[in-house]
Amino acid sequence: MPDLQHRLIATATSLLVEEGVEAVTLRRIAKDSGVSHSAPLRHFSGRAQLLSAVAAEGFAALGKGSLPAGTPRERLLAACRAYVAFALDHPALFELMFRHDLVDTTEPGLAAAVEAVLSRFRALVAAAQATGWRDDVSGDALAASLWAALHGVAELRLWNGAPTDLDQALTVTLGAYLA
Repeated sequence: MPDLQHRLIATATSLLVEEGVEAVTLRRIAKDSGVSHSAPLRHFSGRAQLLSAVAAEGFAALGKGSLPAGTPRERLLAACRAYVAFALDHPALFELMFRHDLVDTTEPGLAAAVEAVLSRFRALVAAAQATGWRDDVSGDALAASLWAALHGVAELRLWNGAPTDLDQALTVTLGAYLA
């Protein structure tokens, strides 16, 4: 990826974090990057493609989190907690990653980044199932349901709708799956 393309993505990410997604316009990104207003269009077909690149980097960052050694269930639990922690640590980026009205989920970079995170999560679920945990349920269905529950906890917390004790809310949610 060319240096300018990286710089445009970095500028878009900074604007997203500091001012919100509304501030992330091609003209503003160009201005803040110190390039002509048409320069972003040499690298991205439009705002959706640039936002998709930002979202792809978000998924890549989410997927890079290391997990502690332990049993498969302990590693899955750590990944679940890491997902919610990522959302709370990067709220604007987390929101963008799931804004299908703003990103193009068919963009190859974004699709690959999403698939990498999903594959890792499915593998963690499969490893836990291999030990006998919830082996009566489809691994894909279990992974999707667990992800949806985690996403709900994260969103509620971001909207200030989750209980003050996030750890307890996560424990209850995960307990329904990991019991």
